[in-house]
Amino acid sequence: MPTGTYNLIDQPCVPVRWNPALPASAAGGFPDRVGLRELLLRSHDIESLAVADAPAHAALLRVLYALTTRVANLTAQGPEGDWDERRLDILDAGRLPPSGVEAYFRTFEDRFFMFAPGGRPWMQDPRLADQCDPTNTAGVNKLIVTRPSGRNHSWFRHDSDTAAEPPTVPEAFLSLLVWHYYGPSGRCSSREVNGVKSASATAGPLRSALSYHPEGTSLFETLLAGLVPPEDSVRGEEDLCPWEEDNLPDPDHPPQTSRGPRSRHTGRSQHALLLVPDEDSTHVRDAYITWAYRGNRMPREDDYLIWQVSQQGNRYPRPADAGRSLWRDLDALLLQHPPAGTAQPQQPRVFRSAVEVSEDLRVRALGFDQDGQAKDRQFIDASTPAVLGFAERNDPGTVPAVGRLRQFGELYGRRLDRAVKRAWAAYTGGAEADGAAWAAEAGARYWPGAEAEFWARFRLLDHDGDIPARGFDTSATRRAFLRLAEEAYDAVTEPVTGTMRGAKAAVEARIDLCGTPAKNRTTAASPRAKTKEPTG
Repeated sequence: MPTGTYNLIDQPCVPVRWNPALPASAAGGFPDRVGLRELLLRSHDIESLAVADAPAHAALLRVLYALTTRVANLTAQGPEGDWDERRLDILDAGRLPPSGVEAYFRTFEDRFFMFAPGGRPWMQDPRLADQCDPTNTAGVNKLIVTRPSGRNHSWFRHDSDTAAEPPTVPEAFLSLLVWHYYGPSGRCSSREVNGVKSASATAGPLRSALSYHPEGTSLFETLLAGLVPPEDSVRGEEDLCPWEEDNLPDPDHPPQTSRGPRSRHTGRSQHALLLVPDEDSTHVRDAYITWAYRGNRMPREDDYLIWQVSQQGNRYPRPADAGRSLWRDLDALLLQHPPAGTAQPQQPRVFRSAVEVSEDLRVRALGFDQDGQAKDRQFIDASTPAVLGFAERNDPGTVPAVGRLRQFGELYGRRLDRAVKRAWAAYTGGAEADGAAWAAEAGARYWPGAEAEFWARFRLLDHDGDIPARGFDTSATRRAFLRLAEEAYDAVTEPVTGTMRGAKAAVEARIDLCGTPAKNRTTAASPRAKTKEPTG
């Protein structure tokens, strides 16, 4: 076993937020970071993870779900299919079983070293030191996704590849996870395997996707709620994480099928990495980053995504969009079978059983707005109030009303976008003018108010499930969102209404907010079909 190197089991690598109700003595001084052992043993005392970067948070949750499943002995259904009962037993105990935690880390202690000369460093491939060119490594600026590297733009700080500052091991640990889940496609460091050299990688399994996680009042609740029941065919001894496998993966033969939730959520990386420590093993001074497998991409499977269907009939995860608020996805999260449409959204599988842990669960959305290759735009981290108690299986009367609330909010958002673009085109006299600047400003004014309106009306709904849609007033809801659209429209177009041309353009296009049919307009603008309103 390698010695003298950083081990994630006991070294403080995960930032956490402790329960504020804990007395200081019980929290052991409230360390900002803890190792994996303490995190699991004291998950009931920890309020939540405190990971600042959303993609690292989403990736780490998947690793923690896999660890929780193993230490709680929830890797398979069991002879009586009693997985749900066993999870409730753990919940009733109020903490993860200490014996299970200790036994697991005792068995796999040598697989959690970040640096392991002659061994297996965690989630890394030691063969890269021989298979890649040591004079042409990726470097630490490439490893840390929030740093600029090469000719990329700076996000949070300025760094130079010629004098890169070595990151600490905890920082490198989280960035390692981001690469495994969100790494880009395209050219990477060259890797030679079996005499064949190549330098092309496939995008990571969560690249550009938005994942949704149930969140409780403690990390303990969050981890239990985030577990996905294994299929009846899953055998616990076969559903392994990468660090539990006896052998390193074969780069020429990518695994094509998962063997259960644990391998599905931890073993689908398309990238191989190897971190190079400094002399004291407290910082990372260099990194190898390259492709993990040749051949066809492994199937994208994940139980924390909203899956939908493209116009070509292809299944894909709903993409992360920094301009889209979480409430606009709420009916897709609560409904097992959302209303039929071209996208045919499918509820993340985790929400089918999460509510059994608690009805007071929030939803946390974590993602990375980025393209499939190298462009990274913005992290996404958003949460809802406690909503999962109103899921379809618990409250079939409320969820349709939630869907209509969302539909009204989006309807008037689309009408507003159309109206300001039409006003801009009429004012500028250019049929090809897209009015992007006005549309962006109008959206920035409308959507925050629409979100507040949505949650205010959501709280008025009948959450006892006795009377379907009680508390949902169709006319009042329509008027409320229309008012928000009108206020945004008037604010955006007001600067040009001092001229006759501008006033005429603003007045004529304003009718689009009401969805008036094109045949009733007096303008010469090209006709548009009336948008169908949700019915009450």
